[in-house]
Amino acid sequence: MKDNKIKPVPKYIVEMIRKRDKEVHPKPCGSTRFYAYLTKNDGELVKVTVAVKHRYTQWHYKQVAVHGVHSDICFIKDIVFYYISGYSVGWYAEGLTKDPKWYESEEWGWHEDKMFDPYAPIVNRDYLDKFPEYKYAAWELYHGADILKYLRIYEQYPQAEYLMKMGLQKYAMSKQILRKAGSDKHFRKWLSANREELANHYYYVSTVFAAYRKKEPLPDTQKFEEIKKSFCCDKDYKSIRDMLDGDYRPYFAYIAKQEISHRLYLDYLKACNYLGLDMKEAKNRYPHDFKRWHDIRIDEYKTAKAIADEKERAELYAKFATVAEKYLPLQRDQDDVYIAIIAKSPAELIAEGEALGHCVGRMGYDQKFVREETLIFFIRSVAEPDVPLITIEYSLRSKKILQSYGKNHVMPTGELETYIRKKWLPYANRTLKKIAA
Repeated sequence: MKDNKIKPVPKYIVEMIRKRDKEVHPKPCGSTRFYAYLTKNDGELVKVTVAVKHRYTQWHYKQVAVHGVHSDICFIKDIVFYYISGYSVGWYAEGLTKDPKWYESEEWGWHEDKMFDPYAPIVNRDYLDKFPEYKYAAWELYHGADILKYLRIYEQYPQAEYLMKMGLQKYAMSKQILRKAGSDKHFRKWLSANREELANHYYYVSTVFAAYRKKEPLPDTQKFEEIKKSFCCDKDYKSIRDMLDGDYRPYFAYIAKQEISHRLYLDYLKACNYLGLDMKEAKNRYPHDFKRWHDIRIDEYKTAKAIADEKERAELYAKFATVAEKYLPLQRDQDDVYIAIIAKSPAELIAEGEALGHCVGRMGYDQKFVREETLIFFIRSVAEPDVPLITIEYSLRSKKILQSYGKNHVMPTGELETYIRKKWLPYANRTLKKIAA
């Protein structure tokens, strides 16, 4: 296939396209449509895509793409592809637009073959009769959008003709099925025996192989594959899939028999995992009365979780108090209008956050305090030491104030800012050095 061998659209082809277009669009249509015809280019079978468009009663056409049956590239001209809006054709040379588009050109360009191949009905399919190598390809039975793709597959897998003539056109494009049909005569017999069911319904390739391998009815296998596909695509059920390790059939049969959902089983599994139960044991994985054991395990889980949370909370408060005691000297309560008080517990952070409308009681500040990454100080007035004014986050590493906010995230100004920056911060840094020493 060569671009300098691309010839204008033959007049008889133009008339065939015009006739086909008139059947589809009896009245003039302003949108761009595509049709195609088969021809030769440097001895190679090619499909030429033609764009057509009406402007008022005038009918316009132009070649926009040329695909070869044995070529890895296609030639294109005056056409561009957008992933969102699809194919767009420029019509400047035909006088339909005032200005040329950036992609319009008098010369043919090229792109990889799989692009720039819009659905375009072929108006002269019988042209294939001129190619003896496709005499037995059963191409007349192919009704898909890409005849060249089918012919490429036929050249590689001649057994595609066998499937086409059995009425299994939907499966003749699957290389997996074609390879299996070419190497396994029992599979070919199975296809023939199930041809009516396969022809009248569409089944996944995985369904076809599973039904053949396990000698199960196709509808039942398809139902299982659909459930499996939906189940495997949901990231929420990863823990269940990890437990099953690919053995899904017993699980699907179990939840169907127990009349429960994946979500309900997931709750049960989380509780069992938290309690440390061995889910390889059948009595744990598939209890006889699921709903009863679900309620039992959830109750046990809540009890154990409450005990663990209380223990964790007690440990957090103890660690928080230890850190607060360690850095207590950083408080400043010298003769001044304001004082700086270190937070003594997570509860004080929550109360401070609620009073001033910021997030110090949330977002993990208690954990950062316990890890001695940052400390939290409350700036109060001497006259009203219990009334929150400003909350400070102080970095122990950089010895700087990371944040300082008052009510509704208002930053301190005036005397408050002077006290924090000029008095408390220098004092805190000096004191921190003494603690480190």
